[in-house]
Amino acid sequence: MADAFVLNRQDILERLGGDEEIYSMMLDMYVQDVDENCANLMAAIASGQAAEIRREAHTVKGLLATFSDDSGAAKAFAVEQQAKAGDLGGLAEAAAVLAARMREVAAVLAAARAAG
Repeated sequence: MADAFVLNRQDILERLGGDEEIYSMMLDMYVQDVDENCANLMAAIASGQAAEIRREAHTVKGLLATFSDDSGAAKAFAVEQQAKAGDLGGLAEAAAVLAARMREVAAVLAAARAAG
C-alpha cells in the first residue's frame, strides 16, 4: 500500500464512544497480538481453505477499521471477498501486504502509546 498509516486518535475515540479506557485497552491488545494475527492470516493462506482465509481477512478488516485505517481495511475486504468467491490466486502476495500494513499500524500505535 502506497499510503502510510496516520493515527487519528479523535476518529478512533469517536468509534469507541469517547471511552479512553477502551481506547487504551484496544491499542494495547492490537500491539500485543499483531504478530499472532499476522501468523494466523499467513497460515490461512497456506492452508488453501477459502473459508479460513475469509475468516482471517475479516478479522484483519475489523482490526484495521477499529483504528480508522480505511485503506488497510479495504485491502482486507478485497482479500475476504476474493476468498469468498473461491479465487485463491495472488492471495499470498495480498496477505503479505496486509501483514506489513498490520505491523505498520502496530508501530504507529506503539509510538503513540510511548509518547503518552
